[in-house]
Amino acid sequence: MRALLSVYDKTGIEEFARSLVDLGFELVSSGGTATFLEGQGLPVTTVEDVTQAPEMLGGRVKTLHPRIHAGILARLEREDDRAAIAEQGIEPFTVVCVNLYPFTSVAGKPGVAPADVIEMIDVGGPSMLRAAAKNHAHVAAICDPAQYATVLAELRAEGAVSLTTRRALAAQTFAQTAAYDAAIAAWFAKDEPFPEQLALSLTKVADLSYGENPHQRAAFYREDGARRHLLSRVEQLGGKPLSYNNLSDLEGARRIAREFDEPVAVIVKHANPCGVAIADTIEEAYERALAADPVSAFGCVMILNRPVTGAFGARIAENFVEVLLAPGFDDESLAALRTKEALRILAIDERRAETPGERDFKRVLGGVLVQDRDGTPDERETMSVATGTVDEATWTNLLFAWRVCKHVGSNAIVLARDGATVGIGAGQMSRVDAVRLAIDKAGELGHEVAGTVLASDAFFPFPDGPQLALDAGVTAFVQPGGSVRDPLVTEAIAAAGASMVFTGTRHFRH
Repeated sequence: MRALLSVYDKTGIEEFARSLVDLGFELVSSGGTATFLEGQGLPVTTVEDVTQAPEMLGGRVKTLHPRIHAGILARLEREDDRAAIAEQGIEPFTVVCVNLYPFTSVAGKPGVAPADVIEMIDVGGPSMLRAAAKNHAHVAAICDPAQYATVLAELRAEGAVSLTTRRALAAQTFAQTAAYDAAIAAWFAKDEPFPEQLALSLTKVADLSYGENPHQRAAFYREDGARRHLLSRVEQLGGKPLSYNNLSDLEGARRIAREFDEPVAVIVKHANPCGVAIADTIEEAYERALAADPVSAFGCVMILNRPVTGAFGARIAENFVEVLLAPGFDDESLAALRTKEALRILAIDERRAETPGERDFKRVLGGVLVQDRDGTPDERETMSVATGTVDEATWTNLLFAWRVCKHVGSNAIVLARDGATVGIGAGQMSRVDAVRLAIDKAGELGHEVAGTVLASDAFFPFPDGPQLALDAGVTAFVQPGGSVRDPLVTEAIAAAGASMVFTGTRHFRH
């Protein structure tokens, strides 16, 4: 029995190789792996001894040789293949163990020279792995140190790796080499917004209990090469495992929280915010966000951008919260929160930067819609006052409402006062219905609509929506503008003595 070992990641390779020797394997190895194993006192046949050719081009060419690949690809059930390798004095391999240069980790670092990234493109490794996986009828292709234990267990028990396991190893090998190639293709196309071929490389982070509904299977994958993902630097300190819906709502809440530097509390339910507030303290922000819609907050996902300390944890625990994420928790708050066994408590370190240039994807029949992420806050300098006068306090409220509105499902309306939402109309088929819903919601919860500001994610096609808001007492509006009926809308708002700001930017979210 013969094993070919060529690994960049040396984790576990000494024990694996030693166990193979104990089982009667000859070890064939190249470059740094051969040097490492020899340093551990293991008998190693070098690739150069097999090929009778030296490593070339600084190690770029060493395993790309017929005496290596014929030993991997020989179909031992065929007499002609056996005769061909016997004529050349080539011995077949039983095990091929290779892991690849860390392309994604190097390419994902800021400031790395392109030449250094290109040197991390493995050529020989994928070739050996793919050859072994293709010939899995005779060869076990091992691409991950996590596979060592399974392979050794079968070799010790049965004297061979089963066909079932070899086939599973082949599947994982082809998935890994495909992902590797996809990451390389993405790096070369990083300056092209929408290349002709879009190859995604995704690695599973966790299996999930189910999807949006119990009959749907689900898992969470991270995009290889991204500087961070949804659960990067997140530590779960208590509660049940995170669900599909938890993660979906958590992403929505984090997008809103990133809009604000001041203490902010974000409460999300079914992918839409039901309460958002900023304040001088995180405790006050929480109380105001909860007061915005305490009924909808039942079973919510909540994000706070300041640590939870002291009795604040006990206050949060008074309500049914499914997920709570914050930068940290002291012992007193954590003890109180852990009395809620189902509450998923997440502590996050937000020091790492966002991944630039990310795209949004939406599944459709037989394909995927791809777009730039709508993530850049709109600047006040790019907005214009269409009618009325806007003082600093009103500007502050308009900008707050606008930043929340861009994360509400269309058609979207947000009513706000003093840095807190008081009514949200989300996901309506008509904008006038979204206005009506926001006003009715505020009234049901005892919030005074008079004196609030209103944000709309897209323009008002008719004056009817604004007129409903004006009749309820809204005093200022922020919306993209751009309708052919903008003059009619502006006239209605001016006649009521209210003010309106045009942003020039629409924020649909479907």
